[in-house]
Amino acid sequence: MLNLLNTTVASSNSTLPIPQARVLPSNNGIDQRFLGWNVPPEELVHIPEHWLAYPEPPDSMQLLLGLLYIGFFFMAIIGNGLVLWIFSSCKSLRTASNMFVVNLAFCDFIMMLKTPIFIYNSFQKGFALGQLGCQVFAFMGSISGIGAGMTNSFIAYDRYMTITKPFDGKLTRTKALIMIIFIWIYTIPWAVFPLTEIWGRFAPEGYLTACTFDYLTDTFDNRLFVGSIFTCSYVIPMLFIIFFYSQIVSKVFSHEKALREQAKKMNVESLRSNQQQGNQSAEVRIAKAAITICSLFVASWTPYAVVALIGAFGDQALLTPGVTMIPACTCKLVACIDPYVYAISHPKYRLELQNKLPWLAIKETAPSDAQSVSSTTTEANQAAS
Repeated sequence: MLNLLNTTVASSNSTLPIPQARVLPSNNGIDQRFLGWNVPPEELVHIPEHWLAYPEPPDSMQLLLGLLYIGFFFMAIIGNGLVLWIFSSCKSLRTASNMFVVNLAFCDFIMMLKTPIFIYNSFQKGFALGQLGCQVFAFMGSISGIGAGMTNSFIAYDRYMTITKPFDGKLTRTKALIMIIFIWIYTIPWAVFPLTEIWGRFAPEGYLTACTFDYLTDTFDNRLFVGSIFTCSYVIPMLFIIFFYSQIVSKVFSHEKALREQAKKMNVESLRSNQQQGNQSAEVRIAKAAITICSLFVASWTPYAVVALIGAFGDQALLTPGVTMIPACTCKLVACIDPYVYAISHPKYRLELQNKLPWLAIKETAPSDAQSVSSTTTEANQAAS
């Protein structure tokens, strides 16, 4: 076993030992291994010193994360794969609005294609695939994560225009394609810059099984990069999503209020025809959709944003390996949920899925669902008048 060579690195609150040989003999006969103990010296230089001060996590934790990612992988690949297949093969689903759903599913699909790297690293207890695997993992994560965030914001814009401006806000396929091209032009530089180290860099984090952009290097250039990518990939999409969905909810609530007041003046229960007792009103349905979409984006990327800001501008001692694995899991979880929120709740999608895969026993009833959706859309569109 390697001998321990101790050096120290100063932190804001204390001085932490950084063992270079990564193994510390103990009195009970069980060596204490630090993160990076099994990393070759030529690969060790790529790991931020911050992580090297922490002991290796229990094998059970690595195994648990590996199994969790296997579940994420199959759930997301199947869900997003079905979305890509059904939406691309069914002519009735090839609408301008659904082009954004397909782009989102593609981003989530890419997000999960990188998980075998994490799974292998977890089962091998660390930085097993080295710098090359780290760069591939982080590049795919940046492309898919930022692309998904921007796609969410354009989905919010499309729904805002469709509901609040039904006559002049209809999106064409050409316009949707231009928007999708813009999304990728906007996204790619934020992955290429750190990959080529023109600005920022990719580095391992947490248990050294995942990689992302380096938020720990204490230089002005790196802090500026973290601040810029935080603003462009998190703040801007977040503002768009909140603004557009809040406008949708506001318009629908106003319309519902006007309908109730008019019904009261006419001394009738409701102005809607064929309204069944117990059905949700349009305001509740759209409000729930808006809240769900916003919550998914917040839940998936806020942990990463907080960790990055703490690493670049705050107390890095707060960022333990276990804490930084939380954002790595949340963004993968949302990539699994997205296809169900955006597509599986779509009646025409469910109907096509039932036709192509009858053994799923979806039992979608086209007429009633279509009527419900048509009623909801009509009510929402009237909010613009």
